[in-house]
Amino acid sequence: MKDDILFNLKQVHDRIENACKISGRNASDVQLLLATKTVPAEIIRIAIEAGEHLLGENKMQELRDKDSDLRHLNIERHFIGHLQTNKIKDVLKYVTCIQSLDRISLAQELDKQLQKEGRNLDVFIQVNTSFEASKFGLPPKEVISFIKEIKKYETLKIKGLMTIGLLDVEKEKMLPSLRLLREIRDLIYQEEIEGISDLKLSMGMSQDLELAIAEGSNLVRVGTSIFGNRFLGKEIWNENIAE
Repeated sequence: MKDDILFNLKQVHDRIENACKISGRNASDVQLLLATKTVPAEIIRIAIEAGEHLLGENKMQELRDKDSDLRHLNIERHFIGHLQTNKIKDVLKYVTCIQSLDRISLAQELDKQLQKEGRNLDVFIQVNTSFEASKFGLPPKEVISFIKEIKKYETLKIKGLMTIGLLDVEKEKMLPSLRLLREIRDLIYQEEIEGISDLKLSMGMSQDLELAIAEGSNLVRVGTSIFGNRFLGKEIWNENIAE
């Protein structure tokens, strides 16, 4: 099991480095975030002990359930799933960044809780660049006005943009949804919004990380290519490593 994870980690890092080389980018500009949805803490620890430190969870319950096993390790946790406002107080106990900010009501409630706690929080704006009704995120045309509105909340520090590209299709069809996020960032820069600079792009997963890096991704969220198949609601390890 440990050998499989270590092998997969090396494969993913090799993919990142090769993609950066082809794109003429420095590999240090791209971070690997472990997407650990449904992955048991004891499995995650193997990757952490191998040097990984950035984790992404989709659900508050998993953040809480794994916390006692992981909290003392050298890690940083991001929330990468859809966040309900009634879960804000609990989620903030565990994370340093929320990558799925996509509505004013969420920003308002985050700001209210953060003010009570006397702290700031890094956030990424989630954008629905694939235009799929099944996905969360802002419509691309609303991003600039949304950022200008979010600027009013001093507790929220905008660090970048996040998207989930169009998956399970040919590469030629995946590319536009990734390229669009970079183009949106370029448009934001043209607006010269005070305090908004050096925005990171969080995009790319197991299927499309090379395409995402070619389009400027700074953070790829990878789960399946490292941990294999996962089973919702069950802490089961599949010995037959996927991909």
